[in-house]
Amino acid sequence: MDIFLALKAIIMGLVEGFTEFLPISSTGHLILAASLLNFTGEKVKVFEIAIQAGAMLSVIWEFRVRIGAVFAGITSDPKQQKFVVNLIVAFLPAAFLGLLFSKMIKQYLFAPVPVAMAFIVGGLIILWVENRNRNRPEKPRVDSVDDMTLLDAFKVGCAQAFALIPGTSRSGATIIGGMLFGLSRKASTEFSFFLAIPTLLGATVYSVYKERALLSIADLPLFGLGGLSAFISAFLCVRWLLRYISTHDFTIFAWYRIVFGIVILATAHYEWVKWID
Repeated sequence: MDIFLALKAIIMGLVEGFTEFLPISSTGHLILAASLLNFTGEKVKVFEIAIQAGAMLSVIWEFRVRIGAVFAGITSDPKQQKFVVNLIVAFLPAAFLGLLFSKMIKQYLFAPVPVAMAFIVGGLIILWVENRNRNRPEKPRVDSVDDMTLLDAFKVGCAQAFALIPGTSRSGATIIGGMLFGLSRKASTEFSFFLAIPTLLGATVYSVYKERALLSIADLPLFGLGGLSAFISAFLCVRWLLRYISTHDFTIFAWYRIVFGIVILATAHYEWVKWID
């Protein structure tokens, strides 16, 4: 494998892992990173989705005890059965809409300027939600993922569907959406992590299968490097985020999104950076 191609794969994996579970949009950052690295094309779009599986595996490792309990009690424990049903219900809205509109989204929205717009809008929404929580400090209705109802799960799933728009952020949509619907910050964040497992796995399998004609055995080392670097960086990010949310809100991420979005729009408008769609 070409050394420069390998370095690009590793960088893309690091970008994926460090941004997947933060409310700043991993897909948006991957599109921008690919443009800057001149790492583009239909196969790269499949690569960007496939390496999400590496990030997903970090969640499985971090929550392996809880996931083991789910598998052990899925046929006999009502609490674990309810948890699995909630995940399925939350997974379905994005899966259904993704199947319907994935081709259109890739054609029109997988580009730096639409991503920048989504960064800014998403940042403003996060600022509004955090300001609302400060001005109306009500006790969350749901303190734990085990207390969620089917309706709570469906609402979070509908929020996740907005993340089909690149730059929106899957984790941002589910966490902020969950908080709006009455979940605590901790419950929203943990459910977002768990929901990532079927969502990212489903997206990876679907994308690789659909575009299998583009791929060959020779692509495995490249995908493997990207997936491994995504796993390592995502693992570090998940550990950090779980500590961070215990004493902080998401305001800093909102301002990051807004400033970064404005920078992208400015560089595109004045042609300081030649962004490649």
